[in-house]
Amino acid sequence: MDLTEPQIPEAPAATGHPRQLYMLFFTEMWERFSFYGMKALLLAYMVSELKFDEPKGYAILGSYAALVYTMPMFGGMMSDRFLGARKAVLFGGVLMTIGHLVLALPQDWSFFYGMAFIICGNGFFKPNISSLVGTLYADNDPRKDSAFSIFYMGINIGAAMGGLLCGYVGQQIDWHYGFGLAGLFMILGLVVFALGRKSLQHRGLPPNPVDLRKPLVAGISKEVVIYAATLVVIPLIVALFHRYELMDYIMFGLGGISVVYILTFAFRMEAEVRNKLFAALILTISSTLFWAFYEQNAGALNLFAMRNVDMHVAGIALPALAVNNFLPPAWVIALSFLFSRLWPFLNSRGIEPNTPSKFGLSFVLMGIGFYVFYLGCAASQASGLIPLYTFVAGYFFIICGELCLSPIGLSMITKLSPAKIVALMMGIWFFASAVGEYLASKIGALMSVPAHVVDNPVLSLPFYANILNQIGLWSWAIGVALLCLGFFIRKLMGEVR
Repeated sequence: MDLTEPQIPEAPAATGHPRQLYMLFFTEMWERFSFYGMKALLLAYMVSELKFDEPKGYAILGSYAALVYTMPMFGGMMSDRFLGARKAVLFGGVLMTIGHLVLALPQDWSFFYGMAFIICGNGFFKPNISSLVGTLYADNDPRKDSAFSIFYMGINIGAAMGGLLCGYVGQQIDWHYGFGLAGLFMILGLVVFALGRKSLQHRGLPPNPVDLRKPLVAGISKEVVIYAATLVVIPLIVALFHRYELMDYIMFGLGGISVVYILTFAFRMEAEVRNKLFAALILTISSTLFWAFYEQNAGALNLFAMRNVDMHVAGIALPALAVNNFLPPAWVIALSFLFSRLWPFLNSRGIEPNTPSKFGLSFVLMGIGFYVFYLGCAASQASGLIPLYTFVAGYFFIICGELCLSPIGLSMITKLSPAKIVALMMGIWFFASAVGEYLASKIGALMSVPAHVVDNPVLSLPFYANILNQIGLWSWAIGVALLCLGFFIRKLMGEVR
């Protein structure tokens, strides 16, 4: 490396993290406020305000969630090859801002178009903001997992505030005011990054700035063509919302193509790189099932909280949407500090679980959480309302599971991927979340409650209880399988833990 190249001052391991981590932290925090604040409203808005039947609402929510996590695969590719992470984050942030503000318009057309802008914007923003975190550390820096845990806490501070405030405003005051509030905080996140991006110096710049500015079509540069092509995709996504049954072919087709692409790339590499990619692929595929169970939070558990959780505290009725969408990120905030210290503490004593073991533990813990929900249902058949403390306790275990997988997965991708495809691999990691989100809508639809019993908690409770029990049992089975396969996966990872 050219010694004259400007470098980010690295904080010594004993003193903490580079200051740029905290700029990325706040950028992501405000962006996640807007993203999760809006997402908290979607299913309830469709069922309550737009009067969609529940299976249709789940299908559209699943399509949105799948597409919003699929686009990072393409945004990551555009960043790796052309734009660089910094331009991709800015462009994505602008599109997401437009999308949130369009959702705030009380017009028939605005709902699907607002979601389409957010989908495209998230594709550029999400993988590249995470990739920038990884560039601040060497692959085997023991602070790296800790840094992603801190970064993940920023995500969840934003998500907690967004779920609480937008959930309250949307449900209690006006749905469109809730969407508009999300848009205002998206603007704030964009401003934080725009002001702080120069501190990244050489990180995230285009791989070939001269080529990016060259005319490609009719004197228009390659960069502008990428932006224009993205805008053309927006009406296509809107059309797809009206034909959501096609999503089965799209999601599973893209999943197959992604696996084939990574395997083809891997077999062209030397053995060490190839084995690391195999390990990353196995763990990424397993994460799909984690998100299929976990993401009931944004779908079925929203309606479950509204119908079958006793939201009264000291005689005060709490808004169910706000509570359900506040609890998961609030637990992450409460536990992130512990987990960010736990891994380095265990590492210093040589007893830190390796990455495959953490993935296995994530499923076991999540299974406990869902089984707590089920036990609450079994004990509340007479009233149809489970106690709020049971709901809170179930989420505690689920979030402990999440913290063993999600921030660890982000770090794992940056450590196991070759530098030239790290943003693409980050995109594929989020695409696994997309498939998981889509499967989550299928599972959630199994908990659809017929219209004639939605207002009777005693009759609606059984529709949730059986599936919650099944999710718990399947989570345990998958967790045990991953723990048993851990030694094999660990060998593929080489020196990476």
